[in-house]
Amino acid sequence: MAAVLAAALCGSIPAGAVLGEYANSIPLDQQHLRAQLHETVRQGYTVQRLKSPDGRIVREYVSPAGVVFGISWTGPTMPDLRQLLGSYFGQLQQVAQSRQPHRGPLIVKSKDFVLESGGHMRSFHGSAYVPSLLPKGISPEVIR
Repeated sequence: MAAVLAAALCGSIPAGAVLGEYANSIPLDQQHLRAQLHETVRQGYTVQRLKSPDGRIVREYVSPAGVVFGISWTGPTMPDLRQLLGSYFGQLQQVAQSRQPHRGPLIVKSKDFVLESGGHMRSFHGSAYVPSLLPKGISPEVIR
């Protein structure tokens, strides 16, 4: 379990724009991952989907102002959460270090940051968002 948690915290390959910041790094991330980029425009936000050759998928939820308000991931390996979460990574570290070892998802909930991450080797998933950055009328349930 400790190895899975370490992998979840550090990841190994950078991926995706940074939560809470502008989405202008997405093309660089696409090149770095050798990923296919697919953009889907929704009412009130855009989803940038990066799919790497190893099957990892990172979705970045971007507001009309160009700010990443949420991210989600699935795949056989964890993305680099330090890269994806940016300044919010410290909150994840604090919760992970203070929690007693047990099975089940890692959950972080505060007024300014929400994260849920789980899975097992070759099948990881998770999502994170910043409640104050959600576009008006958009529910956190869209981040999946």
